[in-house]
Amino acid sequence: MGLVGAAVAAVSGQARESGARYRIAFANLNEDPAAHIEGLGFTGAEVRRSFELAARTLPVDLICYDNAGDGEKAIANAADAIARKVDLLVEYDADIAANAEIGRRMQAAGIPVLALNYPVPGAPLYAADNLAAGRIAGKTLGEFARQNWADQTVVAVIAGDLGDPAPYQADRVQGMTEALRQELPDVAVTRLDTSGNPVRLEGLLGKFLAAQTRRKVLVAALDDPTALAAKGAVERASRISDCVIVGEGADRSIHGGVSEKKELDPSNRGSIVLGSVAYYLDRYGYEALPLAIKMLQGAEVPAKTTTRHILISARNVFTEYPPMDMN
Repeated sequence: MGLVGAAVAAVSGQARESGARYRIAFANLNEDPAAHIEGLGFTGAEVRRSFELAARTLPVDLICYDNAGDGEKAIANAADAIARKVDLLVEYDADIAANAEIGRRMQAAGIPVLALNYPVPGAPLYAADNLAAGRIAGKTLGEFARQNWADQTVVAVIAGDLGDPAPYQADRVQGMTEALRQELPDVAVTRLDTSGNPVRLEGLLGKFLAAQTRRKVLVAALDDPTALAAKGAVERASRISDCVIVGEGADRSIHGGVSEKKELDPSNRGSIVLGSVAYYLDRYGYEALPLAIKMLQGAEVPAKTTTRHILISARNVFTEYPPMDMN
């Protein structure tokens, strides 16, 4: 994330030369510890923490709100931000109707908005590209099969909360499927729905593997807890030599903290988990706050800025997530 750091430093320097400080409100999607953000392994607290840490390097006085996954609460938080006369609101809310009302109220108050992942009318958007992220996972698995199992029969599995109606999930599945079939045109793709509970995958994948005795299996997991559950199921089925897995998110459950287990580690290059596609939700503040400051300084900001998505593997995990907590 070196380029991000350079951008932060540049913006910070420009603002401090002019003596400007900005009151920026951040309304977070949901800070319930049990709620995972965007169908991945991140929590709202991790997103908020990234804003708090990024604000330390910038001329920003940060005010934080918890929308609690509720549109009415999001509108009330926006009203409070207006009463506090903030300079800008960073809005992270999934309720389309609430976002329309928030956009109307903020425009009437003359306060600009930067939207995260879900559009607010009239506001620039910073968002993940779920279709592209899904394609990275599918391409990684397909390339592995072509390079290592060219003379074998290969099948594919997409596993996760397939019943989640959110557009991000459909986009990830579409990206995975398209990329798998681009690399392996004849591959059969089976979907295993965990209904949001990764533990369910043990039985589902175990049954699937039992029916695929002479085939190699590619597993595209919609999140990292599901990827790790898939690894456990493969190990219990004694099929380690027949399966590889790619996850989505690159959250802490798979790259670990200082003293936590690290599935993605330079010393663990033989893992059947080839990697996980990064979303950097735990670094959103470092991306969003410089955009917000540019808006306040009158600079042109794109209508949509997308997250950088790459595959994080044992080869590059310490570059992207060093063994010491740098977040």
